[in-house]
Amino acid sequence: MNELASVLETLMIVSFGISWPLSIIRSYRSRSTKGKSLFFMCFIFFGYICGIASKCISGTYNLAFWFYFPNVIMVGTDICLYFRNKRIEASNK
Repeated sequence: MNELASVLETLMIVSFGISWPLSIIRSYRSRSTKGKSLFFMCFIFFGYICGIASKCISGTYNLAFWFYFPNVIMVGTDICLYFRNKRIEASNK
């Protein structure tokens, strides 16, 4: 049963992670914050950090644990692009 829970958690994280590269590409190309929510992205980032912390505290270094890291990096990248795009928008006014 524990193995099934691990597989399901991994699938959840991978499913969430699939959307981030598309979001990053859109942010980079559009050079706009339109349609982006910094508040939302920060909550997602915080959630992934909590997931990593939970795994570290429980000592559960399963496959799911390793998928948190690329997601944190991708969300962090999208947050950085948000601020880049905010500067671009401000300079175009």
